Amino acid sequence: MSGPVSWLLDLLFPPKCVFCGKVLSGGERGFCARCQKELPWLTGEAAEQTGEFFSLCASPLAYRDQVRDSIRRYKFKGRQGYHKTYGRLVAQCVHDHLAGRYDLITWVPLSDKRKKERGYDQAFLHSSAAALELDDVAVETLRKGRNTQAQSGLDDDAARRANVLGAYTIVDPELVEGKRVLLIDDVITTGSTISECARVLRSAGAADVVCATLARARGEKT
Repeated sequence: MSGPVSWLLDLLFPPKCVFCGKVLSGGERGFCARCQKELPWLTGEAAEQTGEFFSLCASPLAYRDQVRDSIRRYKFKGRQGYHKTYGRLVAQCVHDHLAGRYDLITWVPLSDKRKKERGYDQAFLHSSAAALELDDVAVETLRKGRNTQAQSGLDDDAARRANVLGAYTIVDPELVEGKRVLLIDDVITTGSTISECARVLRSAGAADVVCATLARARGEKT
């Protein structure tokens, strides 16, 4: 949207930093200059981790402080408008760490029950925004057939793995057969959810699975 309508909307509802809530100044896009300097950015090898069934996961931010609060607002407080900024950050991370390693972009889906409660699937929103930034499109490859307990409420790795085991199914094996898949989610902690999704994708014939999340919570309090 551009022109007088966009100007009026910005006047009535000035864009704010998705992390600290400060009204953005001219030239700032999505988040403010202070957050640009102070957020817990992950770079180089610190942004990467490996896991079972996926070869690499990259994340631009650590899941703490304002990042954690922002993602919670996005998921639980209806701030779905954050998805464009999140998508840009994920896309840049993909460009920096995963360029040339995927043929297809997909996401970790919510169950129908959780999506109905929330009103939207946050991973679909920011994965679609990231795909757009990468001149691509996000494709639905997975469905979550049953609702599960929130992983954040489980401290034990084995409990997290058991919680999601068998929860996801493939939409159409032909979509992923022989493909290198980029799987996008919001946060990775132990990697149990992403590993289970990657297992399903690999079982359906995917050649490889790499992943990108907005934030990584390993070693952080969730």
